[in-house]
Amino acid sequence: MTGVGLGMTPGHTITVTPSNLHVTVKVDDVLVAASDRPVLLDETGLPTRYYLPVDDVLVDLRPTTFSTQCPFKGDASYWSVATGDTVHDGIAWSYEAPLAGAEGIAGLVCFYPDRADLEVLPAG
Repeated sequence: MTGVGLGMTPGHTITVTPSNLHVTVKVDDVLVAASDRPVLLDETGLPTRYYLPVDDVLVDLRPTTFSTQCPFKGDASYWSVATGDTVHDGIAWSYEAPLAGAEGIAGLVCFYPDRADLEVLPAG
């Protein structure tokens, strides 16, 4: 089985934009990340994703044993976060070596917005 390459899906675009928005991420009401330097990823058919520098994550990210492959971004690794006695398995992901066109998210981490509370505020 062959994957779909970047040029093989007409109309599918990825836009990576550095930003100075203020993004906070809470899990179980625990602040797990806060950043004034997110990278916004807009992809056809998906909501904006907020990728944050690992240095702006305030808790330990625990690697999981699973990964996925996106035909547009590459191989994703997944991370778990513990809040108290609860481990949120695979609540975040990152691309260590994204494909051409998505290089701006390399090494950044993104949290699932349906599993964490993301707040995005204007800069300043």
